[in-house]
Amino acid sequence: MVVLNRIYTRTGDKGDTALGSGERVAKYAPRIEAFGTVDETNAAIGVARLSAEGELDAMLARVQNDLFDLGADLCLPDDGGERAAKALRVTQAQVDRLEREIDAMNETLAPLRSFVLPGGSAAAAHLHVARTVCRRAERLMVKLAQDEPVGEAALKYANRLSDFLFVAARFANSSESGDVLWVPGANR
Repeated sequence: MVVLNRIYTRTGDKGDTALGSGERVAKYAPRIEAFGTVDETNAAIGVARLSAEGELDAMLARVQNDLFDLGADLCLPDDGGERAAKALRVTQAQVDRLEREIDAMNETLAPLRSFVLPGGSAAAAHLHVARTVCRRAERLMVKLAQDEPVGEAALKYANRLSDFLFVAARFANSSESGDVLWVPGANR
């Protein structure tokens, strides 16, 4: 259970912060960059939800909760210790749920015949922003995983989430103006 009585602690005033293990690291450390960008993804999805309705909004709400799980996973590196063994981790079941939701949305969409430009409805435009922030989070996680432990399911989740957000943007556009398609060389 999380209890926050005071929001500011002053412990990070000199440019460092604590991981879930209590270890102090620089605020620009790769692990902090990774889960900070996961948080940015979550905020971008929150903006997209202002224009989402029905099942799309419900799916995005589940994703937002998952992103807190992902942040918690990244916040406590798996060092093989007892605390890490009990830590909240992203699971394959969360990845599988994303895949089912992608497939369900995609079944309702026409096949793509061109690349999609970010835009269309407000929800779709915001989902495309969230997708690009998610891709950045994934790149940072992959880079982090070269030097430090990052869970396999966490990496899969970030990869699948960007696919989910792409299909969700198309899904949001399907009930409105449709996708905005790239026209190669249109402005030559």
